[in-house]
Amino acid sequence: MSKTAKRPTILMPTAAEDKAITAAARRDPDAPPLTPKQLKSMVPLRAIRGRPKSEKKKALVSIRYSPEVVAYFKSMGKGWQSLMDSVLRRYVARHSRNK
Repeated sequence: MSKTAKRPTILMPTAAEDKAITAAARRDPDAPPLTPKQLKSMVPLRAIRGRPKSEKKKALVSIRYSPEVVAYFKSMGKGWQSLMDSVLRRYVARHSRNK
C-alpha cells in the first residue's frame, strides 16, 4: 500500500457552468475585470519576493569576533551588521590611502 496521500479529483466546470461563473463575476461591483494594461504589468510572485538585489554584492563569509565587539554592535540595534560593515569599510579606505 502506498504511503502517499491520494489527491482529490478536481472537477472542472462544464462550458455552461463556466459561462455562468464568468457572468456572475462580471456583475460583481467589487471585482471588476482586469484591464489589458493591468494584465500586462503582472509578474510572478517569485520575481518580487525577498529583498531587492543589490548592485554591490557582498561576500558571504564565516568569521569569529570577540564577544565584546559583537555585543557592542548588537547594542546599536537594528542594522548592526550593516553598521559593522561600514566601520570596516571606513577602516580599509583610511588605511588603503597610506600605501
